Amino acid sequence: MKTNNRAYLQKLLQQRNERPEKAAEIDAEINATFCQNHAILVIDMSGFSRTTVRYGIIHFLAMIHRMQAIVKPIIAECGGRVVKEEADNIFAVFPNVKSAVESAIDSLKQTAALNTTLPPEMDIYLCIGIGSGDVLMLEGEDMYGSEFNLASKLGEDLAQRGEILLTSSAFENLEGDKQEWEKVDFSISGLELVTYKRVQPA
Repeated sequence: MKTNNRAYLQKLLQQRNERPEKAAEIDAEINATFCQNHAILVIDMSGFSRTTVRYGIIHFLAMIHRMQAIVKPIIAECGGRVVKEEADNIFAVFPNVKSAVESAIDSLKQTAALNTTLPPEMDIYLCIGIGSGDVLMLEGEDMYGSEFNLASKLGEDLAQRGEILLTSSAFENLEGDKQEWEKVDFSISGLELVTYKRVQPA
């Protein structure tokens, strides 16, 4: 029985490398087995290097644990599921962009509320990127795709702490009022990116 796991993907990729004349056929098999459409949420914690240098890695690991305890239930409540966790990042998928945005907003609200009760060295700040589109999904392991890459770039590199950035595809697929989003252009690593930043209500 075919399953969308890493071993089967590697098998198909090996066949593709060995039989380039069958690339189109193998690509169709890969897409049929692995391709899914999702809204993609990437959450990164701000200040990893600075906090680790000042307070040590154990301190920051404890902060990551606290962040995950806050964010993961919110993701589930908003209809999402965590695909993987790496260091201070969380990667999750949702059935639609609206749900991903709601999860992002709630995560920022919850961490901000927690920060009012903690000493400054324990404050948690999030940077969030959201994409929307087809990805190759390895269930319970990983995902690959352009929108995933872009959401990661937004969450990990471009968003400032407390910011939510959408890819242009995510913005196009966002249901409801879009007035609280402003267009922001970035140029990074040779890419010209059109993104949308959530404007905090006055």
